[in-house]
Amino acid sequence: MNKRNQLTARNFPSAKEEAKALAQSPPSGDYDSPQSAYRLAFTDTDFLLREDMRPIRMQLELLKPELVQNELGIKATIVMFGSARIPSDETARAALAQAKLGGDEALIKRAEVQLSMSRYYEEARRFAHIVTKASMERTNPIYVVTGGGPGIMEAGNRGAYEAGGKSIGLNIVLPHEQRPNPYITPELCFQFHYFALRKMHFLMRSVALVCFPGGFGTLDELFETMTLIQTGKCRRRPILMFGREFWTRLINFELLIETGMISPGDEELFHFVESAEEAWELLAREYELSQAGST
Repeated sequence: MNKRNQLTARNFPSAKEEAKALAQSPPSGDYDSPQSAYRLAFTDTDFLLREDMRPIRMQLELLKPELVQNELGIKATIVMFGSARIPSDETARAALAQAKLGGDEALIKRAEVQLSMSRYYEEARRFAHIVTKASMERTNPIYVVTGGGPGIMEAGNRGAYEAGGKSIGLNIVLPHEQRPNPYITPELCFQFHYFALRKMHFLMRSVALVCFPGGFGTLDELFETMTLIQTGKCRRRPILMFGREFWTRLINFELLIETGMISPGDEELFHFVESAEEAWELLAREYELSQAGST
């Protein structure tokens, strides 16, 4: 070692070095058995998974995505929420053709509904492509972030991938396993156990929320964001809801105002949009993204 480098050299081996050394030369006899407590605490999975260690696991789940994104210089994201059940146009057309071959009217009807909803997959895909392409050369690019699964989530990651950019996927462990879609940037594909921490990471760097039709999970994510903004717990940011007809049939916002459940003006927390271009134009105006020299 260069003598000058010794001025800043570590005085102790790193945890990684210690763990690697022990793995190469494990203890013998009873001390290498599953019952042994000899393992380093941070390499002992059984210990980390104990009920008493939940606060530590929650902290790790907060820190891992935060540190990785910091290291990669990610400062701004656009979050895309929506149903995992909305297929691509190609998949929906194939399903309808298959249903027609079977002649089951109920299946045909469901397939026709899925085909009509597939337009949202294509709009999400185009929107993510526009966002990624428009911001790739910026000093601080805007990254698309999704829940990492199929449907609208896949469409978002796919659009960014097809634009040649990176995107983030925040997967969650579910009873019916949700695998990450194939379009997420591998170093930005995270897996969560805790819903609360996952939702926190959705918002930590977000400059906008773009919400497509969805079910309970989408509504949960949408209303938590609205509540945080309404109560001043986080800064105001654009919330774009794709498909006025869907959302106004699902949620009677006028009734909420009429009955005093929300205040007049709370309906201005969000905007309805119908196309990828309309959504991007609104965001570009909000943040003056078309101005030369913008960062």
